Amino acid sequence: MKYQVGEVGRVVVAQLDDEDDILECLVDIVKKERVKAGIFYLVGGIKNAKIVVGPAQDVMPPMPTWRELVESHETLGIGTIFWYKDEPRLHFHGAYGKWDTVKAGCLREAAKTFLIMEAIIVEIKGVRAVRDLDPASGMVLLRLLGSFDRT
Repeated sequence: MKYQVGEVGRVVVAQLDDEDDILECLVDIVKKERVKAGIFYLVGGIKNAKIVVGPAQDVMPPMPTWRELVESHETLGIGTIFWYKDEPRLHFHGAYGKWDTVKAGCLREAAKTFLIMEAIIVEIKGVRAVRDLDPASGMVLLRLLGSFDRT
């Protein structure tokens, strides 16, 4: 295990409107406000989205299993913001409900707002963290820079 201790910086409250591209809007805010590290919360309606619900098998590299959210779903979740090279990369896991059915998974592709999506972005200051290509998984994962091993 590795870890660093930081502090809470700015807090951004955003209202995403019907048909807004959720991930695109968040990336736009993060770039404009120069948020280098943070967490974000989403609550509201989503549609036309694709989520990863886990690997097909527990092997490396993992092969994702996808599900589509075509109709509107209620959404609640949390994500992280760290940069990979010159671009912010968002990692969001949420629960998506419609009637009596709930799915949980990682939102990775374009998704549209249904009616409204509320986003709260909390900047983390004082940490040195990026996303970097992990050779074993083939994924761009969190890497703490200059951290001490605390195991």
